[in-house]
Amino acid sequence: MRKLALIIPCYDEARRFDPEAFAALAGLTDATLLFVNDGSRDATEARLRAFCGRSGARAELLSFSRNRGKGESVREGLRAALHAGAEVVGYLDADLATPPEEVLRLASALSAEGPSVVLGSRVRVLGSQIERSALRHYGGRIFATLAALILRVPVYDTQCGAKLFRRTRALEAALAEPFLSRWCFDVELLGRLLIGAPDAPGLPLPALRELPLRSWRDVPGGKVGLRQAPRVAFELGRVALDLSRRRRAIG
Repeated sequence: MRKLALIIPCYDEARRFDPEAFAALAGLTDATLLFVNDGSRDATEARLRAFCGRSGARAELLSFSRNRGKGESVREGLRAALHAGAEVVGYLDADLATPPEEVLRLASALSAEGPSVVLGSRVRVLGSQIERSALRHYGGRIFATLAALILRVPVYDTQCGAKLFRRTRALEAALAEPFLSRWCFDVELLGRLLIGAPDAPGLPLPALRELPLRSWRDVPGGKVGLRQAPRVAFELGRVALDLSRRRRAIG
């Protein structure tokens, strides 16, 4: 596996999967694309196998027989990439809402002397092209405010599906246990990284950096909408309790 591995969780993505866009991503970055098929019920696995077969060592597939949720797909993919020798790992959404050139910017920010974690951030400012409905934007701001309170750090956007991590002991420890959440796992992962574990000190706040994206688009067909709001709120509460428990255990 190459030094950089990008995890792409996929669940029933056959209609939205864009092989040309992923081929462009593989060409821009010297990365291994590790697709994780999370028990899809459609032709996702067949399409991914065909793409990986054409791409050689640039693309690999990890497939689950049953749906385990996005959080576990990402966690298992990150663990597999680290086990295979990747020094920088990250994850992206299968719809490539974050375009390949922005992924390249995130990867370039992870220099050896720089941060250990880089988060893509959807900040709507003049000069950027952040295409997001008003409903999702303001709903996202409410979630982000709660996430920042739970994490106790001034993070702007925990849920953008584009994050990269340098291999650290803190990252390996954060991935050792299954996530409690299917959809709020980003908050869970960041919390574990900051808090640490008994045998792995947490990362200092300067080791995490948010990079405002220049371009991002809300692709139709996402799995989380207003109907999932009660479930998301419940999961966020579980994450908050678990992170409080971890803080007490570390002392």
